Amino acid sequence: MTDQPSTIEVETAPNPTHAIILMHGLGADANDFVPLVPELRLADAPGIRFVFPNAPEMAVTANNGYVMRAWYDILSFEGINRRVDESGIEASCARVRKLIAEQNARGIPTERIFLAGFSQGGAMTYSAGLTHPDKLAGLIVLSGYIPAKGLIDASISEANRSTPIFAAHGSFDDVLKVQLGEEAAEFAREQGNPVEWNTYPMPHSVCMEEVEALRAWLGARLT
Repeated sequence: MTDQPSTIEVETAPNPTHAIILMHGLGADANDFVPLVPELRLADAPGIRFVFPNAPEMAVTANNGYVMRAWYDILSFEGINRRVDESGIEASCARVRKLIAEQNARGIPTERIFLAGFSQGGAMTYSAGLTHPDKLAGLIVLSGYIPAKGLIDASISEANRSTPIFAAHGSFDDVLKVQLGEEAAEFAREQGNPVEWNTYPMPHSVCMEEVEALRAWLGARLT
């Protein structure tokens, strides 16, 4: 694979006061969601620093050991279930905490940082966000799921039990069945999180109606 910087950053205004850390899906890279920034049309909102990190390259067992960017190894695809490398999830959660700390050092407090992700990146958003020790502004999960509920149960953060979540999924998703997204949203609700859950008639992707709903959700929280 071609070498890339560990993160890509896009700022909507000088001296941003908020940050959105958005994690790509399995096999994609940090460039994948950069086009989302202009599509969100947040010009009237406070300045935002979008941070798009690259996952490390690793052999993914369930994909015949093919080397690709992944936040953790997937050991098996079995129906709607996944068997995953929990140590890999923990290592990526530690990296997310470092990214948050870097934004803190640059003047953006944790309560103004959103974690976001698509697919496996959405799985990391749940895993890192619900266990982060300091209050986050919100979680954005696009076509994601919870890969290891036990890890969250063991490290659940009291600070983020009430953190709002925007979660969306395609009803025709044949990569991560919508049932996985529904179960994750319900799990978060059981922890106390207010979840805005949306489904759209789409496959494993993002649609403009979803982007517009996300814009409205963010607009109500970018204060």
